[in-house]
Amino acid sequence: MPRANTQRDYYEILGLNRTVGEDEIKKAYRRAALEWHPDRNPNRKQEAEEQFKEVTEAYSVLIDSQKRAAYDRFGHAGLGGQPFTGFDQSIFNDFTDIFGDFFGIEDLFGAGGRRRTRVRRGSDLRYDLELTFEEAARGTTTKIRIPREEVCAECKGSGARRGSGPTTCSACNGRGQVRYQQGFFSVSRTCPQCRGAGQVIRDPCPECRGQGRVTRERTIEIKIPPGVDTGSRLRIGDEGDAGTYGGPRGDLYVVLNVEEHPFFERRDSNLFCSIPISFPQAALGGEIRVSTLDGDQTMKVPAGTQSGAVFRLKGKGFPSLNGRRGDLFVELQVETPKKLTREQKRLIEELGRTLPAENRPVEKSSLLDRVKDIFG
Repeated sequence: MPRANTQRDYYEILGLNRTVGEDEIKKAYRRAALEWHPDRNPNRKQEAEEQFKEVTEAYSVLIDSQKRAAYDRFGHAGLGGQPFTGFDQSIFNDFTDIFGDFFGIEDLFGAGGRRRTRVRRGSDLRYDLELTFEEAARGTTTKIRIPREEVCAECKGSGARRGSGPTTCSACNGRGQVRYQQGFFSVSRTCPQCRGAGQVIRDPCPECRGQGRVTRERTIEIKIPPGVDTGSRLRIGDEGDAGTYGGPRGDLYVVLNVEEHPFFERRDSNLFCSIPISFPQAALGGEIRVSTLDGDQTMKVPAGTQSGAVFRLKGKGFPSLNGRRGDLFVELQVETPKKLTREQKRLIEELGRTLPAENRPVEKSSLLDRVKDIFG
């Protein structure tokens, strides 16, 4: 279930302004994580857990350039409305970078002596999908092909040749880190021999060369709901890269780009268009046909309609993701004929003699401004 609109601003959570760089984000997260880690707050563990999750969620978005760009532009809605359901393993991988140069991370979080695991969650993937205006309005189902990392069928993801297996790293005894004594401090660093895995492969799988994964192209069917817009992002769980050594898959994020329409202009769920009418239609009134997303519809034009007049067709706009439909605003433009027959000129001259000449300056305003003035 999506969160209520009470989510705090991620920059506010970490005490940052919106122009900070990666180093400032890491420093702010380090301070907040140290302050709110549950093991350091035994007397208020529940509160600390919630705060720790909150700062980690904020960090996971702001440290990722794509997620941060989407959040800066669209806020929480730009992240697909997905709730924070747990800690991405990649976030914990950052702990060594953020804290490891200062403390032994196992000691800091009460995990001294714990062996590191090679299991890693797979990477998230991004796919940019082009949609027509009509597909975005009505929704659609489509298939996409993506290259992604799959578990190696030869070694079942172990990375070792069939019949063999990984062995414990002799340099770190399987911990994934080596510890150095520097004065009063014990500093832990990633083991250079196993690169933090805690295990090494002496006889790698010939199919994946010891990686445990191979690149394959897959076809995935996705459903696009009605009402999406350019920048909308769909999260498809467990369709990203396979994890390493049995780790869970990442997610697939489909970022949408909606083509512009030659007739309609879209503003959120409202649509705007301009339709030319003749002077007799404007002066005498009548009915005209208006194109909508549902087909042509009859609209009544009152007698004496002025050029630039705007009319609203309720419920004929663009659908929104919450299921409600916007309105269609139609601007009428009275066209002046460029070529007239002799008889037409005579009739217009005769009409002109019966009408008062009023040459008053008219204030210029945009269609959107006029819509706001008329309909609020």
